[in-house]
Amino acid sequence: MKSAQEILQKGKVLLKDLPHSSLEAKLLFFASASLSEEKFYSEPGILMSSAQEKKYLRMVKKRLKGVPSAYLIGSKEFWSLSFKVRPGVLIPRPETELLVEKTIELSTGGEEIIADIGTGCGNIAISLAKELDRAEIYATDISKKALDIARKNVLLQGKSRITLICGDLCMPLKKLGLDRRCDFIISNLPYVAIEDWENLDRGIRDHEPEKALVAGETGLEVIEKLVNEGAAFLKTGGYLIFEIGFGQEKSVRTLFGKEWEKISCYSDLTGIPRVFTARKR
Repeated sequence: MKSAQEILQKGKVLLKDLPHSSLEAKLLFFASASLSEEKFYSEPGILMSSAQEKKYLRMVKKRLKGVPSAYLIGSKEFWSLSFKVRPGVLIPRPETELLVEKTIELSTGGEEIIADIGTGCGNIAISLAKELDRAEIYATDISKKALDIARKNVLLQGKSRITLICGDLCMPLKKLGLDRRCDFIISNLPYVAIEDWENLDRGIRDHEPEKALVAGETGLEVIEKLVNEGAAFLKTGGYLIFEIGFGQEKSVRTLFGKEWEKISCYSDLTGIPRVFTARKR
């Protein structure tokens, strides 16, 4: 038997060429060993079984082949919450937290209706439910696989005020009778152009769902549809808030018609224009 520290160090060496290799090695180690970080540091000589070592090294090997850590661990942190993820469901990104921030800034904190379009694992809807405890939240997705994971995350986080419904973009809102009733429509929809797909990191290209990322030839096809549909479901004064990709700000501005006002775009922490907000006249 080897010590936990020896096994972890072996993982760090194997993953040394990856960005944030030390952090990734620890995340995979604690997940595979079913060992808490607290116990690891309080008992530096703790031994691990050969089965635990093999399980860890299998995960490391998969990570070296490009499988994202979130899929190997089965979870990803977002807005200081842990969300279950699995292959076929998009992994939440840190930059998407800006979308949550802007929604909270524009909210009154009252009994508002929020629709999260293309909810994925439910990270945006659940994060907003955590912060806006009087809001009524509806989360839609065309993928049943994504909604299965979102449902598990809703139960895990205890956010019973979220209604999940399957369907394309805003159409499920019509079934629920939410025409002109929403205070917010928020979304992180596909915005990658077909020609850009092959240039993405292989961990994304080979393992994450293409349908959740690629919008079409220009990358704006789904966003344009959201802008066109969204106004019908917002109250006067309601906000449409959504994420965009690198270099899309100017093109996205041209999608807004006369029914929109106070159109703004905000940059993420890397300085990339990332989140649009627009108010219905």
